[in-house]
Amino acid sequence: MPEYEKAMRPEDITRLFVERSNAGDAAGVAALYEEDAVMAYPPGAQTVGRDAIRALWEKVLANRPHFEPEQPLPTLVSGDIALTSTPPGDGAGARAQVVRRQPDGSWLRLLDQPEFVPPTR
Repeated sequence: MPEYEKAMRPEDITRLFVERSNAGDAAGVAALYEEDAVMAYPPGAQTVGRDAIRALWEKVLANRPHFEPEQPLPTLVSGDIALTSTPPGDGAGARAQVVRRQPDGSWLRLLDQPEFVPPTR
């Protein structure tokens, strides 16, 4: 795997995600996740593990979507765990990720909820 810039702050992950997605780099996006990360995507399902997340992003990025940077909400940090979130501009409701500090001081996603939509009643 190529050497990728590491997220040295939890908030860096969002910027790196946008850069790598817009470059069509599914492996680079997957490198932002821990080996056993869980992503709540596609809607109603889960994608588990970095390899599965890479395969998912290969399919998504094949359509060449364009992502705009989203201003992060304040990060909540407790020791080596942090909660990051953004209010999306695409009407998805909210995005939230649990990230964990790695032994080298960088941060990776552990849990990723890219879309929260209000429940329909």
